[in-house]
Amino acid sequence: MKKPAFTMLELIFVIVVLGILAALAIPRLDRDLKQEAADNILSAIRYTQHLALVDDRHKFDDAKWQQRFWHIYFGTCDGKTYYAIGSDDSMDTSTNARVDFTESIIDPSNGKHIWGHDGSSCNGSHNINEISPNIFIGKKYGIKSYQLSGDCTHSYIGFDHFGRPYGSGFPNSSTPNNSGAITQNSCIMTFTLSDDDTFSITVEPETGYAYISNQAGS
Repeated sequence: MKKPAFTMLELIFVIVVLGILAALAIPRLDRDLKQEAADNILSAIRYTQHLALVDDRHKFDDAKWQQRFWHIYFGTCDGKTYYAIGSDDSMDTSTNARVDFTESIIDPSNGKHIWGHDGSSCNGSHNINEISPNIFIGKKYGIKSYQLSGDCTHSYIGFDHFGRPYGSGFPNSSTPNNSGAITQNSCIMTFTLSDDDTFSITVEPETGYAYISNQAGS
């Protein structure tokens, strides 16, 4: 009695096809990781601008009120890149845009703080379980460095109550002024991954519209 089975030629053909599919899929996985990193950071920037639009930080009885702008800042700790989002509500935390743990915003996706700081540990004296894992873009995606250029040359970007971007000035402002407003040139944020591949995010002047560079409609 004969039983149906694959011939040796058929098996070899299937193995060859699987090998071709695997060769095509591996580069695709790399591109997806890069895209995921860009989407994460872009979402964080847009969330920061959204906070500025819906949560007015004006406090006109204090000349330093611009320090309260909602902003996103980038840093490195333990050799890993991270980002954080906050508002210096007390107006006395720092001159480099860093905020206290309680002044950081909550990640709506997991209920944890979008907060980190420079030092020996990204969570400082706080339990790591209190901090959103989404901020650790160095560990999660292999981002090893970042650079801000154009009209934002520091490691942060903030937004006023109209959603207009600010590239400098506000973290240590002692009197209201628009000297740090991004009005002429775009802010370009370039991120380098562990394999030296890069991607950039552009924030347009005046409007603060953010998108992944070279990706229309992102």
